[in-house]
Amino acid sequence: MNPTTLNLIAVTIFLFVLSSLLGPLIHLSPAVPAIAAFGLLGLATVDTFSLQGRAGTLVVDWFARFSPEHRSRIIHHEAGHFLVAHLSQIPITGYTLTAWDAFRQGQPGYGGVTFNTQELDRELQQGKLSNQLLDRFCTVWMAGTAAEQLVYSEATGGADDRQKFRTLWAILKRPDVEGQQKEKWAAFQAKNLIQTHREAYDALVVGMEQGASVEECIQIIEQHPLL
Repeated sequence: MNPTTLNLIAVTIFLFVLSSLLGPLIHLSPAVPAIAAFGLLGLATVDTFSLQGRAGTLVVDWFARFSPEHRSRIIHHEAGHFLVAHLSQIPITGYTLTAWDAFRQGQPGYGGVTFNTQELDRELQQGKLSNQLLDRFCTVWMAGTAAEQLVYSEATGGADDRQKFRTLWAILKRPDVEGQQKEKWAAFQAKNLIQTHREAYDALVVGMEQGASVEECIQIIEQHPLL
């Protein structure tokens, strides 16, 4: 089950218990919280089996919009992906900063930066993924977390990025210990790239916040020299 949907179920149960305890004090009929809980759990079930958790993600994203820090973290996270992908010569096809925008574009979850993965897919189909291409994609996937850690000293996002890396590592059937080392190495590389291009990164954050297009974001990066 989608983690977001699980969180909504947990919140629903909590509210049901709370309303049951406080209901008599405010003269609230027991039927009201029961009907509300039943409805929300029903929606969560539909969301899980029919919508792949998208509805729950949209609800959580809607509430998160009231948090400036949450939005800022998302922008800094995605700017890290964008910058490192461009520097790694991985074509960027688009980006979204909210779950609603991702939903409208047919993307799962909260969206983010999307890449052209044809080269990666082709090599995987041929069964000969080069170490260079592997390193490039791993570094890009770890760049969001690296950006958050650089700006906020800790990262709250990045679970989906780590899952992408671990899924690929499982396909390659390589040792788990080696995968853990590669993940740390990629995060270190991503952090170094962002630090080296910090002026471009900071300007990119502003551009993405203002809704700059992919082409405009690339121009922003290329207008700033190395530190």
